[in-house]
This record gives sequence, structure tokens and C-alpha cells, in this order.
Amino acid sequence: LGWKFYDADDYHPLENKKKMAEGIPLNDEDRIPWLCALHDILRREDASRQDAILACSALKKMYRRVLISGASAIESNQPEQPGENPALKILFVHLDGPMDIIASRLEKRRGHFMPPELLKSQFDTLEPPSAPENFITVSLEKSLPEIVLEIESAILQG
Repeated sequence: LGWKFYDADDYHPLENKKKMAEGIPLNDEDRIPWLCALHDILRREDASRQDAILACSALKKMYRRVLISGASAIESNQPEQPGENPALKILFVHLDGPMDIIASRLEKRRGHFMPPELLKSQFDTLEPPSAPENFITVSLEKSLPEIVLEIESAILQG
């Protein structure tokens, strides 16, 4: 697509990385500042009319709202008011699959701070996207080329 790519894991503060490396799951208090920083990156790209892809485990609906609207999503459950920064237009891609497939992929990952033992805590925290969120669900049981094609098709269809 020629878009900028960001891996959200690169933006975790050192404290979060240490916590996960020790096998301690992150909580909302750990994640919110990180998500706000990611929102700022997306806002900057949007302001420069640059499309971007962010790989991020936005596990909860609230986390996805923070990515769209920033800190204002935490302070209020109210929609944006006219004149405020408009919410970012984001298509969320929910990569869905059974825990055993994801666990086997995590086992193959080397040099990452999150141990595979934290996968269950992520499944426990997960709130899959639902209407009216702007999302697609893609099965991880498909091949990588099929996954990429399905995501590209959704993006190109708007």
C-alpha cells in the first residue's frame, strides 16, 4: 500500500516492557498513556495526510476509542463536540483465531519482551470489536497471503 507502518510494541515505555518480561499482565493504567502516545502518532500522520498502519493489541473497546479520540475518550464517554479535534477514521482489523494457533506463533517469536505465558491474560481482557465500531474480522486460520488480500480489499473498498 505504500503506507507508513508502526509496531505499537516499539512505543511501550520501559516499565511496561519490564512488567511483561516478568510475566505480569498490563492493566488499564499501564496501557492508557501508551495508547495516548499512539493516538498522537496517528493524529500526526493524519494531519500530514499520510495513511498509516498500526499493529496494536487494542484489546478493549475503550482502548480503540483512545486510539480514535485520544485522552478525551477516557475523560468522557460523550461523543466529540463540534469544533473539537475530529475523531480519526480508523479501520480496526481484528485478527481472530484460536488460542493454540496464536500460542504456537508466539512460541516461534524470538527476542520479544512479552512471554507466551501472557497470552491467556490477553484473551481474558479481549473485547472483540462490534457495531458500531469500524472493523473487519479476519481469521488467522487463513494463509498469510489470504489474510493480507482480505485486509487490502477492505481498505481499498473504503
